[in-house]
Amino acid sequence: MSSIKAYIKWIVLGVTLFFIIATFKNHWQAVTEIKINSQGWLLLLLALTVTLFAHIWSAIVWIKILQLFKQSCQYQWGLKIYLVTNIYKYLPGNVGHFYARISAISKQGASLSIASLSVLLEPLLMAAAALLIALLSHSIGLIETTKNLNILFLQCFLLISVLVGIHPFVINRVIHFIKKEKNQDRENIYLQQYPGIILLGEIVFLLLRSSGFILALMAFVSITLQQIPMIVSAFSFAWLLGLVIPGAPGGLVVFEATIIGLLETSSLPIEVVLTTIAIFRIISILAEVIGAGLGYFGLNR
Repeated sequence: MSSIKAYIKWIVLGVTLFFIIATFKNHWQAVTEIKINSQGWLLLLLALTVTLFAHIWSAIVWIKILQLFKQSCQYQWGLKIYLVTNIYKYLPGNVGHFYARISAISKQGASLSIASLSVLLEPLLMAAAALLIALLSHSIGLIETTKNLNILFLQCFLLISVLVGIHPFVINRVIHFIKKEKNQDRENIYLQQYPGIILLGEIVFLLLRSSGFILALMAFVSITLQQIPMIVSAFSFAWLLGLVIPGAPGGLVVFEATIIGLLETSSLPIEVVLTTIAIFRIISILAEVIGAGLGYFGLNR
């Protein structure tokens, strides 16, 4: 099974990388003619600032998840752990940030089961938020995520499954079962309320991330108010696929290929889309590095 997963990962990575290279090759001359003026550089700096704030906001949402599980978590400690471990996603395996956070929470006295669930709940809620935005956008005609009704039904089924699966009734019984199997002491309730506010927080995170992308796009072309919902929807769906499809760490390549496919049929010039995607990836990595530095040096004590 692990060998099959490895083959699937490399096949997905290879196909998407080929698509991106082919698209760049066909439009390379137009891309090289794009220039950045002083206003464009200011917008790119603003895009970096918004992207950095999005990661800080995500860290705050993660702290709220820990508090939902009745874990004592100071904001300074939570921000430091989240921001520093955020760059571990680029390590081989793409799970280093999860392992580091579970280890850090366990060292604070939480059980391994609660530490694991509190960490794994975050990407689950992120995926639910992105899927919710994508399905709503598809339903009102902003973007077309698929023409296959079976895939659309599967997306709806997955969203409903996640929204039901994060209910305290389900979560508490999962933890109860795990502790029972391991003969550990158990409490009756671990999660006392539905994490709806956390889901809303993840939606805000996606809106912040997409705002950073829009600012980067505005460095090269004017954007109308009517185009913003479509761009936000396309970004959210591309980000979702980058999160759930096996590939390079951080959604690298998968995100780029998806958003190219969604935006190349829009009124936006394809050469501008390609340039923005390349620069936004640099902005995203730079924001994560700055966040890690802020967490390690600014919040270290």
